[in-house]
Amino acid sequence: MNKFINQKEAASLFSKQAETFTVIKNPEGIYPLCDIVPLAEKIEKPLKQVKAVVCDMDGTTTTTEGLCIHSLEYMVRKITRRMQTSHWNGLDPLVDYPHIIGNSTTRHVEYLIETYGKNIRENELKRSFLDAALWFLTNGEDDQRIKEVRQNLIALNCNVILEFAETIKKQSRDTKIARQKLPDTVLSSCFKAVQPLSFTQTVKMAIDIYYQRYHEILAAIDAHKAIPGMDRSDSLIEPMPGIGIYLALIKGLLGDEIEKLIPLLTYAYEQKAGKPWSGEEDFIRKLVHTSRIFEKHPAKIAIVTSSIFYEARIVMTQVFQLLKRDAESWPLSIERKSRILETFSTVKNGYDAFVTASDSNEIRLKPHRDLYSIALHQMGIHQNDFDKVIGFEDSESGTIAIRAAGVGLCCAVPFHETKGHDLSAASFILHGGVPEAILNHYSFIKTGAGL
Repeated sequence: MNKFINQKEAASLFSKQAETFTVIKNPEGIYPLCDIVPLAEKIEKPLKQVKAVVCDMDGTTTTTEGLCIHSLEYMVRKITRRMQTSHWNGLDPLVDYPHIIGNSTTRHVEYLIETYGKNIRENELKRSFLDAALWFLTNGEDDQRIKEVRQNLIALNCNVILEFAETIKKQSRDTKIARQKLPDTVLSSCFKAVQPLSFTQTVKMAIDIYYQRYHEILAAIDAHKAIPGMDRSDSLIEPMPGIGIYLALIKGLLGDEIEKLIPLLTYAYEQKAGKPWSGEEDFIRKLVHTSRIFEKHPAKIAIVTSSIFYEARIVMTQVFQLLKRDAESWPLSIERKSRILETFSTVKNGYDAFVTASDSNEIRLKPHRDLYSIALHQMGIHQNDFDKVIGFEDSESGTIAIRAAGVGLCCAVPFHETKGHDLSAASFILHGGVPEAILNHYSFIKTGAGL
């Protein structure tokens, strides 16, 4: 194959790869403007064998999509100085959510700056960015995020913040430093050579404000402390309905005893779908048959997220603590329950691959295929077996990323915040979430397949 080909040859080569392609717009300043990517052919029938499952985190495995949305809205409020709902109602679920769920943080923030840019108050943007930068330099836990904050400060000629942060850290005896008010002299010495701010600079500053809020909340959750500026009695981080049972099922840990979990599965379905569940007449036989297949041939599973590792670690650690707690009450034999509790004891035991944005780069996150391709590679799934893989996603970008990675059986599991997404890239749209995949589709295993 020639390394360099003309437009006609490229078109011919592309036509041989797939019937359907997707156009992925790249972030501002990245060449080319967009990528044209072939998509795996949709698979809309049960599989003879399932070798692996790839599954999104926020909104698919966990309830944390709401936390991301909160942090993005918080960022917009800060830079427009509209912190109260009396000043601004907030992000519109139907208009805004399709653009801020499922893509990279950069694409989310670019959309918000494009949409709400006319309301930005430059001084508020600058002050909020510097406050966020100082918080990361004095309290941040993620080295990569701190590195990016430092790079932004240097690029914007705000080195004085670096010096100010070092002074604070030397004077403090505590590992966690209380918020510091930036002196006017420090503020006035920044941004002198940056007038006016470009779109790209504005986006980078807004990203740091978003991440500061998100990491501040995660740090409070991790330390079991109250969340600053948020009065919530419910947990922000929980597993989505049915996730624990699904993990145990495809890992081959349930066998015939899955029948004992049907009430929990139907309840989880009704939680997700918002309507009663009714199955076909012989669904129990088919469900048990499915569970026996997985018992003999366990599938591998990967968690795949556009969150960075620091965020995913805190989220999934919390989720597995809850999964283990819930599994302790499952009506199973002691032997099976013991194996399940051991699997749920750590994220490492539960997943065969744990892929985050830290494994790639901000400019190559969903809808690009990279994260899912990395997951398939880490699990040792050969390209010839991609048609034996199932993917679960809650967003438009996520479903595209799964198909772009070569996985044809893609399931969309939308929830309230993603109801406005175009999920046409998915083979199946499951409003009952993962429980629907188990109860109605028998985890997409052909029910007549032999053991």
